[in-house]
Amino acid sequence: MRRSATLTPPLLLVAHGTRDPAGPRVVERLAGAAADRLRVPVHVAYVDVIGPTVAAALSEVDGPVVALPAFLAAGYHVRTDLPEQIAASGREDVVVSAPLGPASEIIEAMLRRLVAAGWQPGDRVVFAAAGSSDERALSDVRAAARMLGRRVGRWLTPSYVTTASPATADVCGPADYIAPYLLAPGLFHRRLAELPAAGVAEPIGAHPDVIDLMARRYRLAVRDHVSAA
Repeated sequence: MRRSATLTPPLLLVAHGTRDPAGPRVVERLAGAAADRLRVPVHVAYVDVIGPTVAAALSEVDGPVVALPAFLAAGYHVRTDLPEQIAASGREDVVVSAPLGPASEIIEAMLRRLVAAGWQPGDRVVFAAAGSSDERALSDVRAAARMLGRRVGRWLTPSYVTTASPATADVCGPADYIAPYLLAPGLFHRRLAELPAAGVAEPIGAHPDVIDLMARRYRLAVRDHVSAA
């Protein structure tokens, strides 16, 4: 019984955090869908802005935990902030999986959001990400843009809502469809919706493909780290 519990550890879904209530609602929907799919307890924590903090969430969970970063690129929060917060909690039984993106499931969800916004093959696409000063994160965004480009039949160079360049506002035209590389609605998506474009896809959100990805990330972490331990 003890071994079985170890091989089905709880999942801790870790997001950035925002004061926009739409963000946490998406995270909670992701957590609920993952719990239904995996049949394990799923908890939520945030690395910034709002709680519960990583330490607070971990204090409510006993035994091994798989932490899944709900980020679309492996930037500072994934590579530095989250590991430091886990270390500060004193827990040594937390395995951190790969972040949500870039991944093929994320790209499929983006494509389906584009189609729902009215995009058709042959229409121009503008890939729009939040932006970062972290080169590793920007590299991941470029990889995601290439992946989506292969699906829409065009070479896509990412643009950014803020921080990095080029700015989406500078490259978007009235005949373009904007593909947001954003997990949840909020300020960045509202800025994109204000641009003169043919259509703006919805954020990736709790799409079924994303739930598939979360399940895959969790199972790989259990197989490669929790089971071995």
